[in-house]
Amino acid sequence: MSDTTTDNSTRTGDDQDLGAAGSQLSTAPVEDSPSPDLPSLGVIGWARWFWRQLTSMRVALLLLLLLSLAAIPGSLIPQTGINEAQVADFRERHDVLAPVYDKLGLFNVYSSVWFSAIYILLFVSLIGCIVPRTWQFVGQLRGRPPGAPRRLTRLPAHTTWRTSADPEEVREAALALLRKRRFRAHAVGDAVAAEKGYLRELGNLAFHLALIVMLIAFAWGQLFKSEGNKIVVEGDGFSNTLTQYDDFKSGNLFTNDDLEPFSFDVEEFTGTYERTGPNRGTPRTYETEVTYTEGADGEEKNALIKVNKPLEIGDAKVYLVSHGYAPVVTVRDGKGEIVYQDAVPLLPLDNNVTSNGVVKVLDGYRNPQGKKEQLGFQAFFVPTFGGSASGTMLSQFPALDYPVLALNAYHGDLKADSGIPQSVYQMDKTKMKEFKDADGELLKKLLTPGETMTLPGGAGSITFEKDIKEWAGFQVVQEPGGGWALGAALAAIGGLAASLFVQRRRVWVRAVRGDDGVTVVEMAGLGRSESAKVPEELGDLAGTLYERAPGVPDPVPDGAPEPDGTPPEDPGAPGASGTTTSTDTDSQAVPAEGAEQQ
Repeated sequence: MSDTTTDNSTRTGDDQDLGAAGSQLSTAPVEDSPSPDLPSLGVIGWARWFWRQLTSMRVALLLLLLLSLAAIPGSLIPQTGINEAQVADFRERHDVLAPVYDKLGLFNVYSSVWFSAIYILLFVSLIGCIVPRTWQFVGQLRGRPPGAPRRLTRLPAHTTWRTSADPEEVREAALALLRKRRFRAHAVGDAVAAEKGYLRELGNLAFHLALIVMLIAFAWGQLFKSEGNKIVVEGDGFSNTLTQYDDFKSGNLFTNDDLEPFSFDVEEFTGTYERTGPNRGTPRTYETEVTYTEGADGEEKNALIKVNKPLEIGDAKVYLVSHGYAPVVTVRDGKGEIVYQDAVPLLPLDNNVTSNGVVKVLDGYRNPQGKKEQLGFQAFFVPTFGGSASGTMLSQFPALDYPVLALNAYHGDLKADSGIPQSVYQMDKTKMKEFKDADGELLKKLLTPGETMTLPGGAGSITFEKDIKEWAGFQVVQEPGGGWALGAALAAIGGLAASLFVQRRRVWVRAVRGDDGVTVVEMAGLGRSESAKVPEELGDLAGTLYERAPGVPDPVPDGAPEPDGTPPEDPGAPGASGTTTSTDTDSQAVPAEGAEQQ
């Protein structure tokens, strides 16, 4: 009777030939060893060699690494598709680097030729790798585990014992046991062949298929995505059309017809802040109540948009991304007639919502001489003024505790009709003149709600109304491949976990009648790699099978002393001390990796 053995000694030549039993436990392609007698490759040979290299796993991993490295410049260098203003600023500050970056396509990394080449090569590599392995795996699932090799004691993990049970009974018990342990098992001749762990290769294939889906989803999302930003004041609305956006960018294949049809009105913005403690000024509540409709004739619905909780309408998601104040101002001419009255959104400069912007009066104003003219006011707003003693116009808190509006006044031509787009938050003063105060300085004044600044010479006035509105900044995003990318990422994680933690292995049980009429049971296991789990699992299976086919003592050789009648343990049990049933060199084990290569 033999111990459960895990002999890892290496054999060469014909001793390593296990036939189908030692075939590969994976679908990885076997590389042909080079031969010095091969003729020159030729064009077809070189093409075949290139294809094999491209579709190998190491090249796929290398391309994946290159793709990750190639994406780094896109996060460090301003991109034209993301922020053209930053790109223009970079060009002005770097006269030498900018032309070089242009030639290398570093301002458009993700649409550059070299990034696309890596992307396409990785895509082809994964497809060329996964398709043949998938067909091979399907063939393995449709087939049956290979039959047992002639000498099971040559495998890395094996055990044997003698039993009084019939060989047929042992094989039936082994078949039932292996199937109960979720092995794919069947009887082949005088042995039972079983295999388990197909989930490892399935996980490997799922991981690569998920990578392909992620690449497709990423490309699809980049080509058909759209992203726009819009500031909406309380009481105003937004319609999802291209002209409504403050800024908008999209993929190369995106069209205006792809915009999801919807509109919404901002009813109220609510923001509360921490009043005390180290987190003073940190928002506690940050949400916007809106009324929206889907399509042209959709039913009105109410929704509450919060940070990281967007409003989803079809394929579009509306995110709340910013907030600020829009003081209401009224501008009158020298005759007291209102020429402008509206809420003016101002852009925040810090966490306490210190804000600035401009008020532009483009039409309807005439100066004291009766000539048409335009007015411009630079506005600086703080929701909580620190008082004149503070010496600064910086807000002390983001809530409207002590609002103050500072204004500077200009008149002339704002160049709004020049055909060049202008920012609503900036003022071109090249053709504007300053209003002067009594000291000949630029007219400026601090206003609290309800106060008025009078322009000199009967030019009119501007009033800071008591009604101070708030605005919410929204980002509308359409990413058609986002769901597929997320699903593929989860599938890739699951597949990778299966390929790492599941072990593919085979087990054989042979039961034959020996020369003395006693049944000899041999069990052996083979794994994809040298792992302690195969001997442990084999020992557990052998112990369970031994209970159904208990062992009998070995015959005493002629001339050997009689046993003392008090055996310390069951001599027939697998793993018990004793002698092996075979003492020739064939009892040496073949490593699993060596067996797979035959």
